[in-house]
Amino acid sequence: MNRNQAIALAFAAGNILLILMFPPFDTYSIANTKIPVFSGFEFYPQHTTGMVINLSLLYLEIIVVLINAFIGLLLLRDKKSVVARKRISLQNVTLIFVAINLVVILLFPPFESVFAMTNAALPTFEGFYFIFARQTNHVIVTTILYLEVILVLINGALFWLIFRERKREALTPEEAMKVMLEIRKRGG
Repeated sequence: MNRNQAIALAFAAGNILLILMFPPFDTYSIANTKIPVFSGFEFYPQHTTGMVINLSLLYLEIIVVLINAFIGLLLLRDKKSVVARKRISLQNVTLIFVAINLVVILLFPPFESVFAMTNAALPTFEGFYFIFARQTNHVIVTTILYLEVILVLINGALFWLIFRERKREALTPEEAMKVMLEIRKRGG
């Protein structure tokens, strides 16, 4: 593990600690104690008794931080220097794109109104809202949120595999000399 990878791991550990200190909370409505309402992020020691941690969102946040940390580890790994290689590969662009998508998905999760909630298998959906500017009486639709994250990860993995670089066989010194002589003959 190189220095940059150690910094990325320390940054991820700090993020997870921050997420655990300020977890997402739900509160139960006075009118209906069966339906939790997303109430935002609170400092854990100062939460009230009517608040309960939204574990599905908390797990999703931690998973996204871990995935982004592993993407960072892949991007920051030591690479062997290859002559005439592009500075950034399509695989690295794919990893960056997946990381950005995961962060945006968590910042703008799908919400539904408490009043429109049913016990149906498919939840209702009202729209995407900024997580830190929550609407009153809205809950996060974790089913849709999980689907979004899973589809981004599957697509990212497929594109990462599609864009992998093909291994080239190294030329022996004799073969390299032949190629150089042929290029010299063509040029002059």
